[in-house]
Amino acid sequence: MSGVTTRPEPVVGVDAPEPLGDAPSGEPAVASETAAQAPEEIALDDEPRLSVAAVARRLGVAPATLRTWDRRYGLGPSDHTSGRHRRYGPDDIARLEQMQRALLRGASPMEAARYARTVAAPPPQRRVEDPSRAESPDEGPLLLSGVLDGEEGFAPAGANTGGRGLKLSGASPRARGLGRAALALDSWSVQRLLIEAMDADGVVRTWQEMLQPVLRAVSERRQRSGTGVEVLQLLHDCASTALRSVIAGAPKPQNPRPAVLAPVPGEGQELELVALAAVLAAQGVGHRLFGAALPREGLAAAVKRSAPAAVVLWADQPYYAAPRVLDDIPITRQRARAFVAGAGWSPEALPGHVELLGSLEAAVTRVSDAVLG
Repeated sequence: MSGVTTRPEPVVGVDAPEPLGDAPSGEPAVASETAAQAPEEIALDDEPRLSVAAVARRLGVAPATLRTWDRRYGLGPSDHTSGRHRRYGPDDIARLEQMQRALLRGASPMEAARYARTVAAPPPQRRVEDPSRAESPDEGPLLLSGVLDGEEGFAPAGANTGGRGLKLSGASPRARGLGRAALALDSWSVQRLLIEAMDADGVVRTWQEMLQPVLRAVSERRQRSGTGVEVLQLLHDCASTALRSVIAGAPKPQNPRPAVLAPVPGEGQELELVALAAVLAAQGVGHRLFGAALPREGLAAAVKRSAPAAVVLWADQPYYAAPRVLDDIPITRQRARAFVAGAGWSPEALPGHVELLGSLEAAVTRVSDAVLG
């Protein structure tokens, strides 16, 4: 199963999470409007109202992003008047939450703002900076470039297909939303977007069209800038959690002899292997999945005790993908099919009885055939 090298590396000096929206250049993200500002939450007409800083923390965006959404799209405090601090009421916050939800599902900021105004049914808005951006109140919550409630729209010609801060040219709306959520370090949204996509499209398609492009883009960004290890780590952890939720909810296995899936000793991560396990589990193929911490003697013992029908060893780094690792595993004695997967293996160096797996889809087919007969 070929993939991208995405192992996070420790660095010093990590960037802060990036905002979900389009904060303008030259407009700093401040922690609060003024140092002597009144308490962040006050009661006005029996409704709690929050300051810009409080709403920004609640949504996980920069205060400058909220001011941009207010100025460009009219998504600001509905009762704001000159000379008073900005205070967001419940309807204002509901609108912003819809805006954020649409952005995380791949909508452009303009489309997300339009969706937020129509779905949240807010009170009449004051005049926005650009009247041409105002939408008719009679129009329904249609998204042309995003994914909401399980419906995928179609991006118009020339639409921006990249995620903010990531090179995602040509990526799907779901992938763009995943990229935004990862850069914002929004772990809940990352997991939710992946689970929703796997429920709708399956694990293989989600891996190929959504998760793998974002992993590659985050890795490339990390290599270019030297920062963002926290984004890569969070994306790995959230993806593993989402994939393992598929395994936990899978039907009872059909095969008496399982497949053993494990990274070779020394490898630091095994996300591609978890994806393979998730697809197999969803199809009723029983397996034994082991993590990267399993030593060589433990792997040999696991194969001996499981009596598997197939063994898949995954390696991303050539240093660890040594054919001699296969000699320490009692594959022949168990009459198990031997497979290897990952970018670390060299086909020329493999013994004749070992098969190198390609894509995730091909790996599922080969392992399923070996296990189910």
